[in-house]
Amino acid sequence: MRPARSDAVERQPDSAAATTNAGIRADRLTKLYGGLPAVSDVSFSIEPGEVLGYLGPNGSGKSTTVKMITGLLEPTRGEVLYRGRNISEDLVTYKARLGYVPEEANLYGFLTGYEYLELTGTLRELPLARLKEKAESMLQDFGMFPHRHSPISSYSKGMRQRILLIAALMHNPELLILDEPFSGLDVTMALIFRQVIKLLAQNGKAIFFCSPVLEVVEKICTHLVLLRKGKVVAYGAIDDIRAKGLTPALEEAFLQLTEHVDADALASNIVAAAAAPWK
Repeated sequence: MRPARSDAVERQPDSAAATTNAGIRADRLTKLYGGLPAVSDVSFSIEPGEVLGYLGPNGSGKSTTVKMITGLLEPTRGEVLYRGRNISEDLVTYKARLGYVPEEANLYGFLTGYEYLELTGTLRELPLARLKEKAESMLQDFGMFPHRHSPISSYSKGMRQRILLIAALMHNPELLILDEPFSGLDVTMALIFRQVIKLLAQNGKAIFFCSPVLEVVEKICTHLVLLRKGKVVAYGAIDDIRAKGLTPALEEAFLQLTEHVDADALASNIVAAAAAPWK
């Protein structure tokens, strides 16, 4: 495996102040638990039309970052700004402009899919007629229309994920925060939603995309943040990373910068152990 070049990507800037007031900016975000940092001095920005891939191994601080930029968790230090203002100044308005797909599809199982969309649409203050029109249209497009009156408790994981995606998109948010949005989706729906993300970006949405699937990140995202032990180890545009010849693909960079492991050697060891005589 070739070593990653340390100068091949833009390192985390001292500040993300270069962003305009139209996007979202995380400025030196830090979160401490018991004095220990889960996230430390993380800065990045997402402009309208950009898709930021946020990657890191388990325990690197991805979930903590997501909670802070959605307003679910107060940072110990640093701030999240949207349109140039700290989101804590008017969290209600910020959340009204936000579409969020969490990592876990924890829905109200006693509701039907349609009832859940009615609930979320009402909380978003969508007019009733418009809510009904959009919900039915998107249920049809996501292949959920025949199941709209079935209780969510009877849904598969993929069906629950589709309801979450519809709920996040129905109010036409300016900012989308997607935490492993392809979880549970079948191949067809994953391909469709991949195209949805691209079209949303083309329509000026700012998108934060958290996923462990590097192949998908390469195809969807315009920018990339690599996280290790709560700190940014690489940050830049996907095209710049490719142009500077970091690696032929992001997989090697990810392993070099976040895990510091030799994937080929470990894979060989695992195969050898599996093939070892057991009698």
